[in-house]
Amino acid sequence: MDHIGIDVHKKESQICILAERGELLERRIPTQPRRFAEELGARPHARILLESSTESEWVARCLEGLGHEVIVADPNFAPMYVTRTRKVKTDRRDARALAEACLLGAYRPAHRLSDAQRHVRARLTVRDPLVRTRTRYLSLTRAVLRQHGWPVPTGSAEAFPRRVMALPLPGRLRSEVAPLLAVMRHLQQQLAYSDERITAVTQTDGRVRRLRSVPNIGPVTAAAFVAALDDVQRFRRSKRTWGWSHAS
Repeated sequence: MDHIGIDVHKKESQICILAERGELLERRIPTQPRRFAEELGARPHARILLESSTESEWVARCLEGLGHEVIVADPNFAPMYVTRTRKVKTDRRDARALAEACLLGAYRPAHRLSDAQRHVRARLTVRDPLVRTRTRYLSLTRAVLRQHGWPVPTGSAEAFPRRVMALPLPGRLRSEVAPLLAVMRHLQQQLAYSDERITAVTQTDGRVRRLRSVPNIGPVTAAAFVAALDDVQRFRRSKRTWGWSHAS
């Protein structure tokens, strides 16, 4: 069996092939499905090692679709690079070190999210900057109004624009904060859509339903927790789950 190391990057990837007969083959190709298929599609079943990264999952799935065994490795596992030369770090040397680690078994597999949880995580990732942007605009609006002696009553973030509009603000001051309120209304619409979709895609997940039975745990929090852990069986003991969640 061939053992292959691929140093994957956003634009280009370095491939190092340690062939079964002792050949060493090296290629640098664009990080594109078509180019991976051209380089590795016709080769016999091989074991391929690549580091966990932003691109690693789709690359791994692409290579698995070509009939290869793919290991996505934890990049923090130092022994994986034990054979790397102490010279200047290059993609070519990294790919060769990965190929040698693949041959020796000197790697620690990273957890690969299930397809369903990858999409839930994507929705949560998109939702997060919307929440942070709304919070920033809310704080800015409060600050502008307080400078003129107009505190905004406390309440939910969703109802904040309505509470501001209920104040008998002078026309000039109302027009100053109007752009912020308009953006917050639009953000709220997008957040409501995100929350609706997260609830819809996780409503059949028994783990999410059980978590939602806990007081003050809503659908988004429950979905985020399940998406983060994904497969709880990968933790041998509950203490490891606690340590992992705090390290993350």
